[in-house]
Amino acid sequence: MAVYSMTGYATVQSSTAQSAPETEPGRGSSARLGVEIRSVNSRFLDLAFRLPDELRQAEPALRELLTAKLKRGKVEMRVSLESSSASNLRAPSPATLQRLGSIEDSIKAWLPQAGALSVADVLRIATNEDKKPHDHSEELLQLARAALKAMMSAREREGARLAEMLLDRTAQLRTLAESAVPMVPKLVEQQKTRFLERWKEALALGTSSVLPEVAQDRALTEATAFAIRIDVAEEITRLASHLDEIDRLLASGGELGKRLDFLIQELHREANTLGSKSASLELTRVSVDMKVLIEQIREQVQNIE
Repeated sequence: MAVYSMTGYATVQSSTAQSAPETEPGRGSSARLGVEIRSVNSRFLDLAFRLPDELRQAEPALRELLTAKLKRGKVEMRVSLESSSASNLRAPSPATLQRLGSIEDSIKAWLPQAGALSVADVLRIATNEDKKPHDHSEELLQLARAALKAMMSAREREGARLAEMLLDRTAQLRTLAESAVPMVPKLVEQQKTRFLERWKEALALGTSSVLPEVAQDRALTEATAFAIRIDVAEEITRLASHLDEIDRLLASGGELGKRLDFLIQELHREANTLGSKSASLELTRVSVDMKVLIEQIREQVQNIE
């Protein structure tokens, strides 16, 4: 399966002809239907629709379409509908003119002061009367499917780019972890030598009832305790385990954003522990570099579905 980003955009349009009645040839009209869909990252699936009033009834079907394909992200779908007449001026039919004349006579019988209908009034009334509602629901669903498919392709391309970047960062983290492994034995050996030197200096400066052999054993015990405190082998092992799991998830694809987010938290915890146990400047630098890479990973993981 692919890795999908939550960031994507697509827009599609179609123009459909609406035929006129057979008795009124040449009076057809066309409608331009457009669908725009965009998505950004979000912890959950958040859908918003911007639909013309005449297409409001299609919202449940559009919501079902999106929820079947999307699991996370803030998604907005905008639908536009523009109608245009085949000709700007249409001659009203004789039946329409006759009906308007009859209505005008009836109104004047009751309201003599009422003004006569103008040509503009007749054209406006006749045009509105001729308009018949057209159901665009099926056309809208087809267009929405095409827009969703295009956006999913965009999210897949962005997801592939994110996965490539994350794999690069995990490889760098492995290199840093491997560089920290040989540092610990050297630190332990240096610490043992330092403890022994301090005990010898202390014994040489003053009188003590402690035998040299006992003092040396105590120094070695202190050095061993210190070595245990600074041993980062467990942290390195857990870091490697988390990195392996991240690589496995990226290879398998699917809905992995939340699991990746959890693993990033664990990586950050191990890097913090490694830094707190640091007994040398080199190991501290390794910890800092790890935190920088982990933060870069965390920022990008927020965009993965």
